[in-house]
Amino acid sequence: MAIDPNFDENREVVDTHEGHDVWGPVDEPEQLGIHGTHVAVDFDICIEDGACVEDCPVDVFEWVDTPGHPESERKADPANEIQCIDCMLCVDVCPVDAIDVDSTRA
Repeated sequence: MAIDPNFDENREVVDTHEGHDVWGPVDEPEQLGIHGTHVAVDFDICIEDGACVEDCPVDVFEWVDTPGHPESERKADPANEIQCIDCMLCVDVCPVDAIDVDSTRA
């Protein structure tokens, strides 16, 4: 299952992390929600593959530990989403479609 492209309409902001919004529901450690708005990563389906971290030309992503999460214990966090240039490389390389980039959301 891919990230919901309409998460900003279907979910509510329940927290912030490293300067970006976290969209719920969140029930740690099993359910971590979607992190970011312009660059959004569904932490519940991210598998720590790392392609987005490696391929992003402007270093939007940073690793964050998520101990106890059933998919992976580390996630690609869009900690620097403000730097995004909308190249869509991260979306293209994510094997589980956990990332959505939408320049109309900020």
